[in-house]
Amino acid sequence: MVTMETVVSLCKRRGFIFQGSEIYGGLANSWDYGPLGTELKNNIRDWWWKRFVQGRLDMVGIDAAIMMNPKVWEASGHVAGFNDALVDCKKCKSRHRADHLIEDAFPDLKVDGKPVEELSAIIAEKEIQCPACGATNAFTGARKFNLLFQTSLGSVEGEKNTVYLRGELAQAMFVNFKSVLDTSRKRIPFGIASIGKVFRNEITPGNFIFRTLEFDLMEFEYFIREQDWGRYFDYWLSEQKAWVAEMGFAQHSLRVREHTKEELSHYSKRTCDLEYNTPFGWKEMFGLAYRTDFDLSNHMKHSGENLTYTDPESDEKFVPHVIEPTFGLTRLTLMTLLAAYCEEEAPTAEGGKTETRVVLKLHPRLAPYKVAVLPLSKNETLIPKAREVHAFLAFRWMTDYDETQSIGKRYRRQDEIGTPYCVTIDFESLEDNAVTVRDRDSMKQERIAIPELVVYLQEKYSL
Repeated sequence: MVTMETVVSLCKRRGFIFQGSEIYGGLANSWDYGPLGTELKNNIRDWWWKRFVQGRLDMVGIDAAIMMNPKVWEASGHVAGFNDALVDCKKCKSRHRADHLIEDAFPDLKVDGKPVEELSAIIAEKEIQCPACGATNAFTGARKFNLLFQTSLGSVEGEKNTVYLRGELAQAMFVNFKSVLDTSRKRIPFGIASIGKVFRNEITPGNFIFRTLEFDLMEFEYFIREQDWGRYFDYWLSEQKAWVAEMGFAQHSLRVREHTKEELSHYSKRTCDLEYNTPFGWKEMFGLAYRTDFDLSNHMKHSGENLTYTDPESDEKFVPHVIEPTFGLTRLTLMTLLAAYCEEEAPTAEGGKTETRVVLKLHPRLAPYKVAVLPLSKNETLIPKAREVHAFLAFRWMTDYDETQSIGKRYRRQDEIGTPYCVTIDFESLEDNAVTVRDRDSMKQERIAIPELVVYLQEKYSL
């Protein structure tokens, strides 16, 4: 299995992900996406939107504000109940999430959702050491800490109002339920989808971008009749599995884990996670929750707005129940890199000898560059033709152009960033108006006439 250190090194070296504010020493759990990381994340996002929103008749999308009326978070239960249990090391003063502290030391012991008193007892009984300084029996008792980020609205001191950065996307879809229903003419069952930044003021374990203070989510609320929740829960779980299979994830690296009664959120009747086997253990990739009618009912109660649904045929009125599939875009980007990373023996460009090549075997839809154009050398007679081919392809796909170093080293660079194919312009191209196309995975090469290149690539890679 690939190590985190290897992937982190690749991400920095090739421009996928950088440490945030690095020239000032960085900021804990803050990461910036470089040119390739931005393309990769956007490609995952766009595929999700196309598959789950634009490709369906029963789904619509919204793009909601990050800051909402604070009454939203009071009605949803987040102000009172959106908490983590934290402990402090008395020796080095470092702070840790109690559940992560236990599960990192004992991976098979699941303690999410247990009360703070029980977490404190487990830490003491197991004599868990502080990860920062190694001290034993040095932790304070666990205590609750609210995860919502607070900020102030207003410019005059003394007249500022407390607001929160959103801790989840879901609430915007619930408070906009009536507006969407009135304007889209959708009938139950239907869903409201959203993509955006979410913020949680939590202690993170430091596994690169797996858990960060700000992150991107993709999710939708699927509104149903109460009696139908079981079959729609199963349906959306199968859809989540189907998508990761399409993306190329190995099935042996995936599993479904049901939440125990103690783990369930205050709004959930059933929750399960689709987990991926990362270098730091089995971790949540997607979540799926049956939120009942908790959210719409609470917003009706607190806002006074009627959020019931009226069946246009039977005139029956009821508060819809909700199935919520959640896709963490930030952590899915990480897991996509982990799943695609490969090291294998390959012949050198000169032939004969072999060397270890690093290749990201990304699905072509996800690759930052779909194609790279490489003149065989920097010879002034080849460059104009190569740039002509680049312009020809770049009009259709994200296309790289590279004329630096030997052709063998340039092939390796493109392998390492996951480019599905390379187009090489050589001296023969000036005479026969054809190019050599190299496949990333098989490394096989074919000679293709330039006028036929677009059709060839479309058929070859289904782009």
